[in-house]
Amino acid sequence: MARFVDVHPENPQQRLIDQIVAALRDDELIAYPTDSGYALGCQLGNREGRDRMLRIRGLDDKHHFTLMCKDFAQLGQFAQVANSAFRAIKAATPGPYTFILPATQEVPRRLMHPKKRTVGVRIPDHVFDQALLEALGEPLLSSTLILPGQTEAQTVGWDVKEELDHVVDLVVEAGETPAEPTTVVDWSEGYPEVVRVGAGDPARFEAA
Repeated sequence: MARFVDVHPENPQQRLIDQIVAALRDDELIAYPTDSGYALGCQLGNREGRDRMLRIRGLDDKHHFTLMCKDFAQLGQFAQVANSAFRAIKAATPGPYTFILPATQEVPRRLMHPKKRTVGVRIPDHVFDQALLEALGEPLLSSTLILPGQTEAQTVGWDVKEELDHVVDLVVEAGETPAEPTTVVDWSEGYPEVVRVGAGDPARFEAA
């Protein structure tokens, strides 16, 4: 049965953040709110956590995982940002965008796209996420919590707990969570291609 942690949406309690970080470091899988719906998350080195995410979502190994990063500096450690992309991506973060970029050597191979050697990266504009990433000290391996047969991410903590009580270890609640997913921009070929339109304005990249 998953533990339920109710965090203050504007002033996250440090003791609760520390509990969640401890769970992640103990290779637990969490469901947590972001600025674009709920996501599943685990530590980068948690192999079983990665596989559990794929099973929960009904996906195969070609799925693009996302590294949830605290800031642009951390993003740059795990993804190669070409000069042509630097200014546009930096201006759009933090915010509701996911960027698909060539992975650096810091990214374990099992987390990359098997053929393209790319990885998804994003910087959330969310108080809880920023507090968690600050305490964790590394990106959080994530995947949007869209269940098989559904088209939108989960948005309510108690609903997530009820649905996934026996397949995740911990569910975080932190206030209202928007339903609209991120806008996904594939920049792996050196130019921006909007592959999913979501909460972020795609026009800034369609004209880039």
